[in-house]
Amino acid sequence: MARPKQTAGDLDAIAAQRARLEAELARLDDLEKQTREMARDAGRDTLLATLGRVKIGAMTKGSAKAIAGAIAADGGDEVARKLGA
Repeated sequence: MARPKQTAGDLDAIAAQRARLEAELARLDDLEKQTREMARDAGRDTLLATLGRVKIGAMTKGSAKAIAGAIAADGGDEVARKLGA
């Protein structure tokens, strides 16, 4: 009579592989989050350096927030395009 196939070892190997893959996926998720965050702030140094070289007239805090919000929402290139630069 044929003996039943042992699957416990296979299940343990599958569980171990799943745990490794889940750990790798968690690491990739963290890396993606960090990379996206860096990309969102990639233009800050360029903008601040440029602002340091130009004269800027008085403006309200609301105006400054609106400009910063537009850059954050649309990106610097789009804001520059809308301004005709």
